[in-house]
Amino acid sequence: MIVPEYWAEARRHGRHAGHRVTVRRFGWSDEGQAQAQAHAEARVQEAFDAVLAGESRPLRERLTNYGFNGVPIREEIVERVGDAVITRNSYGALCLNTPDVLFADVDFEPRPSGCALSLVAGAAVWGAAFVVGIAFVDPLPAALAAFVALFLANAVSLAVRRRAFARGGGPEGGALARIEAFAQAHPDWHLRVYRTPAGLRVLVLHRTFSPCEPDVALLFQALQADRLYSSLCRLQHCFRARVSPKPWRIGIVEHIRPRSAAWSREHARLPERLAWIDAYARRSQGFAACRYLRTLGDAAIDPKAGRVMDLHDALARAHAPLPLA
Repeated sequence: MIVPEYWAEARRHGRHAGHRVTVRRFGWSDEGQAQAQAHAEARVQEAFDAVLAGESRPLRERLTNYGFNGVPIREEIVERVGDAVITRNSYGALCLNTPDVLFADVDFEPRPSGCALSLVAGAAVWGAAFVVGIAFVDPLPAALAAFVALFLANAVSLAVRRRAFARGGGPEGGALARIEAFAQAHPDWHLRVYRTPAGLRVLVLHRTFSPCEPDVALLFQALQADRLYSSLCRLQHCFRARVSPKPWRIGIVEHIRPRSAAWSREHARLPERLAWIDAYARRSQGFAACRYLRTLGDAAIDPKAGRVMDLHDALARAHAPLPLA
Protein backbone atom coordinates (compact mmCIF):
# COMPACT_ATOMS: atom_id res chain seq x y z
CA MET A 1 0.00 0.00 0.00
CA ILE A 2 1.27 3.45 -0.93
CA VAL A 3 -0.42 6.62 0.31
CA PRO A 4 2.10 9.38 -0.49
CA GLU A 5 2.59 12.63 1.40
CA TYR A 6 3.58 14.71 -1.65
CA TRP A 7 2.04 14.97 -5.11
CA ALA A 8 2.88 16.81 -8.33
CA GLU A 9 1.72 16.86 -11.95
CA ALA A 10 3.71 17.28 -15.15
CA ARG A 11 2.68 17.87 -18.78
CA ARG A 12 4.21 17.41 -22.20
CA HIS A 13 2.83 19.01 -25.40
CA GLY A 14 3.45 17.85 -28.94
CA ARG A 15 1.91 16.72 -32.22
CA HIS A 16 1.00 13.19 -33.21
CA ALA A 17 -0.68 12.09 -36.43
CA GLY A 18 -1.35 15.72 -37.31
CA HIS A 19 -3.04 16.52 -34.00
CA ARG A 20 -1.81 18.47 -31.00
CA VAL A 21 -1.67 16.29 -27.89
CA THR A 22 -1.05 17.01 -24.23
CA VAL A 23 0.03 14.19 -21.96
CA ARG A 24 -0.32 14.54 -18.19
CA ARG A 25 1.01 12.35 -15.42
CA PHE A 26 1.11 12.51 -11.63
CA GLY A 27 4.17 11.93 -9.51
CA TRP A 28 4.40 11.22 -5.81
CA SER A 29 6.86 10.86 -2.96
CA ASP A 30 7.09 10.59 0.81
CA GLU A 31 10.34 12.56 0.80
CA GLY A 32 9.36 15.99 -0.51
CA GLN A 33 7.70 18.09 -3.19
CA ALA A 34 10.82 18.21 -5.38
CA GLN A 35 11.02 14.42 -5.45
CA ALA A 36 7.32 14.20 -6.35
CA GLN A 37 7.85 16.65 -9.23
CA ALA A 38 10.84 14.70 -10.49
CA HIS A 39 8.78 11.53 -10.41
CA ALA A 40 5.99 13.25 -12.37
CA GLU A 41 8.47 14.52 -14.98
CA ALA A 42 9.92 11.04 -15.47
CA ARG A 43 6.49 9.43 -15.77
CA VAL A 44 5.13 12.01 -18.21
CA GLN A 45 8.23 11.78 -20.42
CA GLU A 46 7.91 8.00 -20.64
CA ALA A 47 4.19 8.26 -21.51
CA PHE A 48 4.78 11.12 -23.98
CA ASP A 49 7.46 9.19 -25.84
CA ALA A 50 5.18 6.16 -26.03
CA VAL A 51 2.28 8.22 -27.44
CA LEU A 52 4.51 9.79 -30.11
CA ALA A 53 5.75 6.30 -30.99
CA GLY A 54 2.17 5.28 -31.74
CA GLU A 55 1.41 3.30 -28.59
CA SER A 56 -2.10 3.45 -27.18
CA ARG A 57 -1.76 5.30 -23.87
CA PRO A 58 -4.27 7.47 -21.97
CA LEU A 59 -3.39 11.16 -22.23
CA ARG A 60 -4.25 11.70 -18.57
CA GLU A 61 -4.88 9.57 -15.51
CA ARG A 62 -8.42 9.34 -14.27
CA LEU A 63 -8.54 9.45 -10.48
CA THR A 64 -11.15 8.03 -8.10
CA ASN A 65 -11.56 7.85 -4.32
CA TYR A 66 -9.41 4.71 -4.43
CA GLY A 67 -6.77 5.95 -6.86
CA PHE A 68 -6.19 4.48 -10.32
CA ASN A 69 -4.41 1.53 -11.82
CA GLY A 70 -0.75 2.38 -11.28
CA VAL A 71 -1.49 5.52 -9.26
CA PRO A 72 -1.74 5.34 -5.45
CA ILE A 73 -4.55 6.72 -3.33
CA ARG A 74 -4.44 10.49 -3.73
CA GLU A 75 -5.99 11.93 -0.58
CA GLU A 76 -5.06 14.19 2.28
CA ILE A 77 -3.25 12.21 4.97
CA VAL A 78 -4.79 13.01 8.34
CA GLU A 79 -2.81 10.57 10.50
CA ARG A 80 -0.54 7.54 10.30
CA VAL A 81 -0.94 4.78 12.90
CA GLY A 82 1.72 2.15 12.30
CA ASP A 83 1.31 1.21 8.66
CA ALA A 84 -2.39 2.13 8.68
CA VAL A 85 -3.22 5.52 7.19
CA ILE A 86 -6.25 7.70 7.90
CA THR A 87 -7.12 9.86 4.89
CA ARG A 88 -9.84 12.38 4.02
CA ASN A 89 -11.64 11.40 0.82
CA SER A 90 -13.02 13.57 -1.95
CA TYR A 91 -16.27 14.42 -0.12
CA GLY A 92 -14.59 14.99 3.25
CA ALA A 93 -15.14 11.73 5.16
CA LEU A 94 -12.33 9.93 6.95
CA CYS A 95 -11.17 6.55 5.64
CA LEU A 96 -8.99 3.94 7.31
CA ASN A 97 -6.54 2.35 4.85
CA THR A 98 -4.55 -0.74 5.76
CA PRO A 99 -2.20 -2.90 3.66
CA ASP A 100 -3.13 -6.27 5.11
CA VAL A 101 -6.11 -6.22 7.52
CA LEU A 102 -9.10 -7.39 5.54
CA PHE A 103 -12.31 -5.35 5.36
CA ALA A 104 -15.25 -6.24 3.10
CA ASP A 105 -18.39 -4.12 2.65
CA VAL A 106 -21.60 -5.88 1.59
CA ASP A 107 -24.36 -3.74 0.10
CA PHE A 108 -27.96 -4.71 0.79
CA GLU A 109 -29.95 -6.31 -2.01
CA PRO A 110 -32.85 -3.98 -2.97
CA ARG A 111 -36.44 -5.01 -2.31
CA PRO A 112 -37.90 -6.72 -5.40
CA SER A 113 -39.65 -4.27 -7.69
CA GLY A 114 -40.58 -3.71 -11.33
CA CYS A 115 -41.00 -6.64 -13.68
CA ALA A 116 -40.98 -9.93 -11.77
CA LEU A 117 -41.62 -12.15 -14.80
CA SER A 118 -38.86 -13.24 -17.13
CA LEU A 119 -39.19 -12.43 -20.82
CA VAL A 120 -40.08 -16.04 -21.61
CA ALA A 121 -42.65 -16.28 -18.80
CA GLY A 122 -44.21 -12.96 -19.76
CA ALA A 123 -44.47 -13.97 -23.39
CA ALA A 124 -46.02 -17.31 -22.39
CA VAL A 125 -48.66 -15.60 -20.20
CA TRP A 126 -49.53 -13.06 -22.87
CA GLY A 127 -49.63 -15.66 -25.64
CA ALA A 128 -51.85 -18.05 -23.67
CA ALA A 129 -54.26 -15.26 -22.73
CA PHE A 130 -54.41 -14.04 -26.32
CA VAL A 131 -55.08 -17.50 -27.71
CA VAL A 132 -57.88 -18.06 -25.19
CA GLY A 133 -59.30 -14.61 -25.88
CA ILE A 134 -59.20 -14.91 -29.68
CA ALA A 135 -61.35 -18.01 -29.48
CA PHE A 136 -64.22 -15.98 -28.07
CA VAL A 137 -63.78 -12.36 -29.14
CA ASP A 138 -62.18 -10.17 -31.79
CA PRO A 139 -58.38 -9.77 -31.90
CA LEU A 140 -58.25 -6.26 -30.35
CA PRO A 141 -60.19 -7.10 -27.15
CA ALA A 142 -58.23 -10.35 -26.96
CA ALA A 143 -54.97 -8.44 -27.07
CA LEU A 144 -56.17 -6.03 -24.36
CA ALA A 145 -57.30 -8.93 -22.20
CA ALA A 146 -53.91 -10.56 -22.69
CA PHE A 147 -52.14 -7.40 -21.48
CA VAL A 148 -54.40 -7.30 -18.41
CA ALA A 149 -53.56 -10.95 -17.71
CA LEU A 150 -49.86 -10.18 -18.08
CA PHE A 151 -50.14 -7.25 -15.64
CA LEU A 152 -51.97 -9.37 -13.06
CA ALA A 153 -49.51 -12.26 -13.43
CA ASN A 154 -46.58 -9.89 -12.88
CA ALA A 155 -48.29 -8.36 -9.81
CA VAL A 156 -48.83 -11.80 -8.28
CA SER A 157 -45.26 -12.87 -9.04
CA LEU A 158 -43.88 -9.66 -7.55
CA ALA A 159 -45.97 -10.09 -4.39
CA VAL A 160 -44.68 -13.67 -3.99
CA ARG A 161 -41.06 -12.52 -4.40
CA ARG A 162 -41.55 -9.71 -1.87
CA ARG A 163 -43.03 -12.09 0.71
CA ALA A 164 -40.11 -14.47 0.23
CA PHE A 165 -37.69 -11.53 0.56
CA ALA A 166 -39.35 -10.50 3.84
CA ARG A 167 -39.35 -14.07 5.19
CA GLY A 168 -35.61 -14.21 4.53
CA GLY A 169 -35.07 -11.25 6.84
CA GLY A 170 -35.25 -8.51 4.25
CA PRO A 171 -32.09 -6.85 2.96
CA GLU A 172 -30.11 -7.32 6.19
CA GLY A 173 -31.17 -10.93 6.59
CA GLY A 174 -30.02 -11.89 3.10
CA ALA A 175 -26.61 -10.26 3.51
CA LEU A 176 -26.13 -11.72 6.98
CA ALA A 177 -27.11 -15.19 5.75
CA ARG A 178 -24.27 -15.09 3.21
CA ILE A 179 -21.80 -14.09 5.92
CA GLU A 180 -23.04 -16.81 8.27
CA ALA A 181 -22.84 -19.42 5.50
CA PHE A 182 -19.22 -18.43 4.83
CA ALA A 183 -18.39 -18.62 8.54
CA GLN A 184 -19.90 -22.11 8.81
CA ALA A 185 -17.92 -23.28 5.79
CA HIS A 186 -14.70 -21.75 7.19
CA PRO A 187 -14.69 -22.41 10.96
CA ASP A 188 -11.04 -21.42 11.24
CA TRP A 189 -11.89 -17.82 10.27
CA HIS A 190 -12.74 -15.05 12.75
CA LEU A 191 -15.26 -12.56 11.34
CA ARG A 192 -16.51 -9.40 13.02
CA VAL A 193 -19.75 -8.01 11.54
CA TYR A 194 -20.92 -4.39 11.58
CA ARG A 195 -24.06 -2.64 10.33
CA THR A 196 -23.46 0.31 8.00
CA PRO A 197 -26.12 2.73 6.72
CA ALA A 198 -26.60 0.73 3.51
CA GLY A 199 -25.25 -2.71 4.29
CA LEU A 200 -22.88 -4.76 6.40
CA ARG A 201 -19.13 -4.59 6.97
CA VAL A 202 -16.95 -7.59 7.73
CA LEU A 203 -13.56 -7.33 9.44
CA VAL A 204 -11.43 -10.49 9.36
CA LEU A 205 -9.31 -10.94 12.47
CA HIS A 206 -7.62 -14.36 12.57
CA ARG A 207 -4.70 -13.33 10.32
CA THR A 208 -3.52 -10.67 7.89
CA PHE A 209 -3.97 -10.92 4.11
CA SER A 210 -2.42 -9.75 0.89
CA PRO A 211 -5.17 -8.04 -1.17
CA CYS A 212 -4.24 -10.20 -4.18
CA GLU A 213 -4.36 -13.61 -2.53
CA PRO A 214 -7.05 -16.19 -3.42
CA ASP A 215 -8.68 -16.24 0.04
CA VAL A 216 -9.56 -12.55 -0.33
CA ALA A 217 -11.23 -13.16 -3.68
CA LEU A 218 -13.01 -16.16 -2.13
CA LEU A 219 -14.49 -14.00 0.64
CA PHE A 220 -15.49 -11.18 -1.71
CA GLN A 221 -17.23 -13.60 -4.05
CA ALA A 222 -19.07 -15.49 -1.29
CA LEU A 223 -20.29 -12.29 0.36
CA GLN A 224 -21.08 -10.59 -2.98
CA ALA A 225 -18.93 -7.67 -1.88
CA ASP A 226 -18.99 -4.42 -3.83
CA ARG A 227 -17.26 -5.10 -7.16
CA LEU A 228 -15.59 -1.71 -7.48
CA TYR A 229 -14.16 -2.01 -3.99
CA SER A 230 -13.00 -5.58 -4.66
CA SER A 231 -11.16 -4.69 -7.86
CA LEU A 232 -9.56 -1.58 -6.41
CA CYS A 233 -8.29 -3.50 -3.37
CA ARG A 234 -6.27 -5.60 -5.82
CA LEU A 235 -5.11 -2.61 -7.85
CA GLN A 236 -4.16 -0.47 -4.85
CA HIS A 237 -2.85 -3.31 -2.66
CA CYS A 238 -4.83 -2.22 0.37
CA PHE A 239 -8.13 -2.53 2.21
CA ARG A 240 -10.27 0.43 3.18
CA ALA A 241 -13.17 1.38 5.45
CA ARG A 242 -15.01 4.69 5.82
CA VAL A 243 -14.93 5.64 9.51
CA SER A 244 -16.82 8.94 9.62
CA PRO A 245 -20.26 9.95 8.29
CA LYS A 246 -21.08 10.95 4.76
CA PRO A 247 -21.68 14.72 4.96
CA TRP A 248 -25.10 14.77 3.27
CA ARG A 249 -26.36 12.17 5.73
CA ILE A 250 -25.73 14.52 8.66
CA GLY A 251 -27.27 17.62 7.15
CA ILE A 252 -24.17 19.19 5.57
CA VAL A 253 -25.12 20.27 2.05
CA GLU A 254 -22.08 22.38 1.18
CA HIS A 255 -19.24 20.57 -0.56
CA ILE A 256 -15.75 20.50 0.82
CA ARG A 257 -13.34 22.82 -0.98
CA PRO A 258 -11.69 22.03 -3.24
CA ARG A 259 -14.25 19.49 -4.46
CA SER A 260 -11.62 16.79 -4.82
CA ALA A 261 -9.29 14.98 -2.50
CA ALA A 262 -6.54 17.35 -1.35
CA TRP A 263 -3.32 16.34 -3.04
CA SER A 264 -1.17 19.27 -2.04
CA ARG A 265 -0.41 20.94 1.25
CA GLU A 266 -1.72 24.19 -0.19
CA HIS A 267 -5.11 22.55 -0.76
CA ALA A 268 -5.13 21.11 2.74
CA ARG A 269 -4.55 24.54 4.33
CA LEU A 270 -7.18 26.52 2.42
CA PRO A 271 -9.21 28.55 4.99
CA GLU A 272 -12.56 27.56 3.49
CA ARG A 273 -11.50 23.90 3.58
CA LEU A 274 -10.45 24.11 7.22
CA ALA A 275 -13.75 25.82 8.12
CA TRP A 276 -15.71 23.05 6.39
CA ILE A 277 -13.70 20.35 8.19
CA ASP A 278 -14.29 22.04 11.56
CA ALA A 279 -18.07 22.20 10.99
CA TYR A 280 -18.10 18.61 9.73
CA ALA A 281 -16.12 17.33 12.74
CA ARG A 282 -18.50 19.01 15.20
CA ARG A 283 -21.57 17.70 13.41
CA SER A 284 -20.10 14.19 13.13
CA GLN A 285 -19.97 13.78 16.91
CA GLY A 286 -23.64 12.80 16.91
CA PHE A 287 -23.31 9.98 14.39
CA ALA A 288 -21.55 6.65 13.84
CA ALA A 289 -20.18 5.25 10.59
CA CYS A 290 -21.09 1.67 11.56
CA ARG A 291 -22.41 -0.37 14.51
CA TYR A 292 -20.97 -3.62 15.84
CA LEU A 293 -23.42 -6.52 15.45
CA ARG A 294 -21.76 -9.83 16.21
CA THR A 295 -18.70 -12.06 15.94
CA LEU A 296 -18.59 -15.30 13.94
CA GLY A 297 -15.87 -17.83 14.68
CA ASP A 298 -13.67 -18.13 17.74
CA ALA A 299 -10.21 -18.36 16.17
CA ALA A 300 -7.53 -16.35 17.96
CA ILE A 301 -7.23 -12.71 16.92
CA ASP A 302 -4.03 -11.73 15.12
CA PRO A 303 -2.34 -8.97 17.18
CA LYS A 304 -2.03 -6.56 14.26
CA ALA A 305 -5.61 -7.16 13.15
CA GLY A 306 -6.70 -6.58 16.73
CA ARG A 307 -4.98 -3.19 16.81
CA VAL A 308 -6.66 -2.17 13.57
CA MET A 309 -10.00 -3.36 15.00
CA ASP A 310 -9.58 -1.12 18.05
CA LEU A 311 -8.65 1.84 15.86
CA HIS A 312 -11.56 1.22 13.48
CA ASP A 313 -14.11 0.82 16.27
CA ALA A 314 -12.98 4.00 17.99
CA LEU A 315 -12.98 6.12 14.83
CA ALA A 316 -16.29 4.74 13.55
CA ARG A 317 -17.93 4.88 17.03
CA ALA A 318 -19.00 1.30 16.44
CA HIS A 319 -20.16 0.75 20.04
CA ALA A 320 -21.94 4.07 20.58
CA PRO A 321 -25.77 4.24 20.56
CA LEU A 322 -25.78 6.77 17.72
CA PRO A 323 -27.63 6.98 14.40
CA LEU A 324 -25.72 5.64 11.42
CA ALA A 325 -24.55 7.94 8.67
